[in-house]
Amino acid sequence: MSTPTQSPADNNSAPFESWPLALRESVNEVFSMMVGAEIMVPDQADPPVVTEVTGMVGLAGEICGVLSLRCGKGCATKIASKMLGVPITEAASHMSDAIGEICNMVAGNFKAKLNGMQDKCMLSVPTIITGGDYQLLSVAVGDRIELPFLFDGEAVWIGLEVRS
Repeated sequence: MSTPTQSPADNNSAPFESWPLALRESVNEVFSMMVGAEIMVPDQADPPVVTEVTGMVGLAGEICGVLSLRCGKGCATKIASKMLGVPITEAASHMSDAIGEICNMVAGNFKAKLNGMQDKCMLSVPTIITGGDYQLLSVAVGDRIELPFLFDGEAVWIGLEVRS
């Protein structure tokens, strides 16, 4: 990740170097509010990247890019179960909706933390990809933030790619 002193968006917004902390806070707040559970930062080395479920929300306007959440199917199902207050067996059919909603809320919470971005950046409808044999490539040339978390002992990766 490169770290310019100003955001790719606008000189009046928060400096890009402060974005990882704002993104981390957004993830913590959304998981606490929507899932009713704490999401942890790994103590040691980064957990493995599991790409069985990927949720994405596009950002357009003063910030152009994509926010993504990647995790395993088991983790996505646990998130849906906690969000909906239903057993794991019922939650599996709702995991895509749950991951999409988490992505949408993290993106909205994040842009609200950046000075003046709330009304200058629109969010797309979430997109969900499931399966294990794919690569996610972005055509945006810019900066990337990648943050690892643990939810119920399983890896969750939050990524933000922004165009410079």
